[in-house]
Amino acid sequence: MKLNFTSKLVIILTIFAALFSFAKSDHCYNTNWATPDAYTHVCYSDLSALYGARNLIDHSWPYTSATNSVEYPPITGVVMWATSMLTPHSSHEYQYYFLINAFLLALLFIGTALFIAKINPKKWYLFSVTPAVIASLYINWDMWAVITAVASIYYFDRKRFGWSAIYLGVSIATKFFPIVLLAPMAIIFYRRRDFAGAIRYVITSLGLWILINIPFAISTPTGWWRFFKLNGERGADYGSIWYSLRILGWTIPSINIYTVLLFLIGMIVAAYFFLHSKEIPTLAQIAIIFVMIFTIVGKVYSPQYVLWLAPLGVIALQHQKDRSAFWIWQGSELLYHLAIWEYLAKFTGTHFGLPATWYAVVGLVRIAASAYFALRIAISTRAPAPQGDEFLLSAVES
Repeated sequence: MKLNFTSKLVIILTIFAALFSFAKSDHCYNTNWATPDAYTHVCYSDLSALYGARNLIDHSWPYTSATNSVEYPPITGVVMWATSMLTPHSSHEYQYYFLINAFLLALLFIGTALFIAKINPKKWYLFSVTPAVIASLYINWDMWAVITAVASIYYFDRKRFGWSAIYLGVSIATKFFPIVLLAPMAIIFYRRRDFAGAIRYVITSLGLWILINIPFAISTPTGWWRFFKLNGERGADYGSIWYSLRILGWTIPSINIYTVLLFLIGMIVAAYFFLHSKEIPTLAQIAIIFVMIFTIVGKVYSPQYVLWLAPLGVIALQHQKDRSAFWIWQGSELLYHLAIWEYLAKFTGTHFGLPATWYAVVGLVRIAASAYFALRIAISTRAPAPQGDEFLLSAVES
């Protein structure tokens, strides 16, 4: 397939970003991710940490253990296991495992950027050059879910709902968070009065998710269920508003109830807003609001979650005036990226690190900036669509 100039530019720029991200990991790569270096040098990665911690080093099936199975949905677990099978046993196998996974994540990063360039050809570069995205690329396996979620949006905008539902089902079976996208899609179907299409879409996406999960649920039920069990039992964890409030002295009891309640309230308010807008917003504009609500009230916020949000934020941008809000939000994400590792360094024997109070403040700043950007996008959906060269909404293109 012959690539046009834009596609070549996307690939080149994203390759440079991926290489820059890899350079960030150089110190940890050379020290085999020793602590506290992995935190003080801001290069920690689950890729290497879980290779040994979840017995992938022995090529164990990721869902065999009831207490030490991988804490991810099936497709991510299979990727973790399959790449371990490709890793040769040697004194450098942690580095080899990291290299294999990093190479695949870089390819997914490029693929995601290509999808974004097709959806928003005027702003695509923001995804590839955003510092927080570059810094977080090799922390975890999230890009496997991100690319399929973005592909689902791409096909949804072009009204190829069958393919969109398939990609979404795969994405949910990879990281689960994309299930939140069903709500924005339902709003658009409702606004179009396409109720039959909505039913077909939900049946296809959730049906595929069930089909992917059934073999794991039957063969290794306890290991498969561990992902859901850990998330249900988890308390206030790093990055969440609940964790910051606890550090600052405001302990909230029964946060499971408050998390669910606030998420439902946020969804209802957002749904009401978009159901009563004059024009039907784009899927990304609605989706960024819902995913932001999900991450703001959630019990944990890992630094790589910016990989979930950044593509939606870039795609949703229609107005030049919202770019400042984008960079304020992304600046807070980069600040949090630095803060979390320097805070964790204090627990690994280092003589310096970020005090708990400052970490809590940075966490709340990130949440406030996220809410501000979401609000700006919501307001922009009520503004007239930009004309001319300022923005090209590719959802109306073939």
